[in-house]
Amino acid sequence: MTDVLKKVAYTTEATAKGGRTGHVTSADGVLDLDLDRPNPQNPTPNPETLFAAGYAACFQGALENRAKTKDVDTSESTVTAKVSLGDTDDGGVGLAVELAVHIPGIELDQARELVELAHQFCPYSKATRNNIEVTLTVE
Repeated sequence: MTDVLKKVAYTTEATAKGGRTGHVTSADGVLDLDLDRPNPQNPTPNPETLFAAGYAACFQGALENRAKTKDVDTSESTVTAKVSLGDTDDGGVGLAVELAVHIPGIELDQARELVELAHQFCPYSKATRNNIEVTLTVE
């Protein structure tokens, strides 16, 4: 089922030229980066790094939002998104994501409940649901 926006809260825009070894800029000028293929010996921004940063930040916001509905403080929590790129069974290339969530000061069962609520609420989680493998870990 496709989510349809009832009201647009924000729109942004970015332009890429040259693909994985090119350059990306955002219309507002916040991003202006050269890109390169993933290389552990010489780390440079790449699409997977940008996706990991976006997903981690979005999930963190969803976690804080859902925690407020339960009157729980998650301001010291962290979300780490690990994005993997690799071959798929259909001969193509795909992504997988591992989200590691740490919420200090609350019981593990409550943390797991909040993480699941955030996963249902997060726009990135909604966009990836049933499309790529997303693994949740609560630390």
